[in-house]
Amino acid sequence: MDLFTEGDPIADTRAPDGPIETRWERRRFEAKLVNPANRRKMTVIVVGTGLAGGSAAATLAEQGYRVRSYCYQDSPRRAHSIAAQGGINAAKNYRNDGDSVHRLFYDTVKGGDFRSRESNVHRLAEVSVNIIDQCVAQGVPFAREYGGLLDTRSFGGAQVQRTFYARGQTGQQLLLGAYQALERQIGLGNVEMNARHEMLELIVVDGKARGIVVRDMVTGEITTEFADAVVLASGGYGNVFYLSTNAKGCNVTATWRAHRKGAYFANPCYTQIHPTCIPVSGDHQSKLTLMSESLRNDGRVWVPKAKDDDRDPRDIGEDERDYYLERIYPSFGNLVPRDIASRAAKNVCDEGRGVGPTKLGVYLDFADAIDRLGRKAIEAKYGNLFEMYERITGEDPYEVPMRIYPAVHYTMGGLWVDYDLQSTIPGLFVIGEANFSDHGANRLGASALMQGLADGYFVLPNTVANYLAAGPFEKVDATHPAAVEARRDVEDRIQRLLAIDGDRTVDSFHRELGQIMWEHCGMERSEAGLRKAIDEIRALRDQFWQRVRVPGNGEGLNQSLEKAGRVADFFELAELMCIDALHREESCGGHFRAEHQTPEGEAQRDDDRFAYVAAWEFTATGEPSVLHKEDLNFEYVHPTQRSYK
Repeated sequence: MDLFTEGDPIADTRAPDGPIETRWERRRFEAKLVNPANRRKMTVIVVGTGLAGGSAAATLAEQGYRVRSYCYQDSPRRAHSIAAQGGINAAKNYRNDGDSVHRLFYDTVKGGDFRSRESNVHRLAEVSVNIIDQCVAQGVPFAREYGGLLDTRSFGGAQVQRTFYARGQTGQQLLLGAYQALERQIGLGNVEMNARHEMLELIVVDGKARGIVVRDMVTGEITTEFADAVVLASGGYGNVFYLSTNAKGCNVTATWRAHRKGAYFANPCYTQIHPTCIPVSGDHQSKLTLMSESLRNDGRVWVPKAKDDDRDPRDIGEDERDYYLERIYPSFGNLVPRDIASRAAKNVCDEGRGVGPTKLGVYLDFADAIDRLGRKAIEAKYGNLFEMYERITGEDPYEVPMRIYPAVHYTMGGLWVDYDLQSTIPGLFVIGEANFSDHGANRLGASALMQGLADGYFVLPNTVANYLAAGPFEKVDATHPAAVEARRDVEDRIQRLLAIDGDRTVDSFHRELGQIMWEHCGMERSEAGLRKAIDEIRALRDQFWQRVRVPGNGEGLNQSLEKAGRVADFFELAELMCIDALHREESCGGHFRAEHQTPEGEAQRDDDRFAYVAAWEFTATGEPSVLHKEDLNFEYVHPTQRSYK
């Protein structure tokens, strides 16, 4: 049976034409507005309270809309954005080192290996300068130089210092800023906050998104919630690999439920592998820990020149070390983009020069930086990261080089959206990592926080008004047939999971699925491996629905039930990821096909055949997926072979 069929092409009809520097300004002016009196009559649901969702809910409420916010955590401030470490990009050019909006735009398009939209990326670069001002006004404690000016540092994929940071806890500080803004609106009664509620279905009425079905994770109560528009800010799907740097609760269910209702899923195979994670230590692990990419500013990456060199790294002399990133990429050195650094680490380990107990690791060494700057300076920049590393590994990185290895971190794919951030379902808007729009085939470091806050604070609040200007829409309640059907689907799905009463845990299936995905759809893919993965995923999914055991019931707290629903969605997503990876017969960014590489082992794109967004339409299980292509046009950044040498 064919894995997919090709449907009609898709186009972003909201993106303005004309000079790229004025497109966002013109779109804002052309968009319809909602007057303040009418905003009070309209309700917007926001799912997720990370940087994108928290900032969006706070800003929409500030504008006067009634907002209902939902998250599965026990508090909005526990969203996974809080785990981001390194920094946030902005084209402020405080360093006077040649940065500009256009350079950030260029670096982002190039860093994404020319698989992102120019219009979206330029808007992101424009808005970046406003984000810093917004966050400083909120009291975010960015690092400052001795004289009080905001400090910046370098990050992968750029030759300028444009990354603002708060030691190694930038995401935490930015999220607390958005959380304060959100809590202010909650206190004023403009936002109704619903923590410990998980979205399990989207309600679509007359072709428009009008609400969600949620389960109270404490009581088990299932309810239908309604609004004039729905915003998904539910993050990425990296946990399909089981082992990732994501929090254990991160999942794809909110966006996958929307996909099943008609929202196209774009570029699912584009997965970012972060080069700077603590290596796997054994089969007992359930997640991986990220060491911030900012460490590559001062840390030097190396492996022994000789294979199977098990000596203490401090006993390996300089002439016996291979600083391979500095050797291969002299222009960018240790600050090459994440996909480049990750594949380079894999290559040296495949050669037998990996370090540590598993031989899946490379050294990140700060000895030179400590000698040059002094220990106190390194402590001021990275102290909390060094402490975290020591607590996990028992090794002092001030004395012994860190060991790092690539791991799944971020997903560039997500629900397809137009320039207004609206999905293929009218009234359903998708922001932050949950959409696909800004990063192409690889995300530059320090751009995730930038996109989340850009979407939430500045883009969505402008574009959602254009849709809501046609409202308020017809009132919908729990008796509407679409709402009844959506709720019944959720209840039936829960009962089906509980009724299997098999002999295997949810985690055992999830771990096995993750191993299949890492082996065949991870850092390197091949046609044979992907076809094998699809067969294995389908077989394992059949086993899941026959043998999974979910203890307890649905009436109250049941974490096994929560995980079972999420893993069931991961099975369907995993198959689509492999189909997407299989159909894309090129290497670009985070998608590296073994059959498509240059003689030097670099990614080899095929712009003539694959310069498009792959937007997938959901079909019934067992039926071929439907591919819709959105052609990418490059007017300002001409696609070239990426080189960081």
